[in-house]
Amino acid sequence: MQIRPYVDADLPVVVELTVETFRPLFEGHIQPFYGDDLFDLHHGQWQQEYRDELPTLHDPAAKRWMAVAEMDGAVAGLIAWNIAERPNHGRIYLLAVSEPYRRAQVGRRLCLHAIEAMKADGVEVVELGTGEDAFHTPARALYEGLGFLKVPIAGYIKKI
Repeated sequence: MQIRPYVDADLPVVVELTVETFRPLFEGHIQPFYGDDLFDLHHGQWQQEYRDELPTLHDPAAKRWMAVAEMDGAVAGLIAWNIAERPNHGRIYLLAVSEPYRRAQVGRRLCLHAIEAMKADGVEVVELGTGEDAFHTPARALYEGLGFLKVPIAGYIKKI
């Protein structure tokens, strides 16, 4: 496996990988949980939101980076991270691993890559977020295995 910096030519593959990674979450978990009305209002454009946001996640001048993992000549995963406005704080913003490469240490290696890059930039505290749902069970195990402390946070939503 090779981990390398994101380049603009990666965008179509990275968008497709991200959409396919999170499709089961949005369509299989969130939509049934929210119901159609709330889902349409809150996440109805989730695919387009990824298409719009992903090109903005790699901007080193703004302290935002992406890296991709390659295996067998294919993009197996990606990670996006940034250095927060608070001193010495960084954030892993997005991690996505293509289905054929899951459980092959791709996510772990991408996280370690981002953590090392942040450490080299003087970051001392790294934060990230994930869901409490079944879809995110592997992500929670990964983050806890890397030594991240799970912080209890409650989120609420309501259609008015």
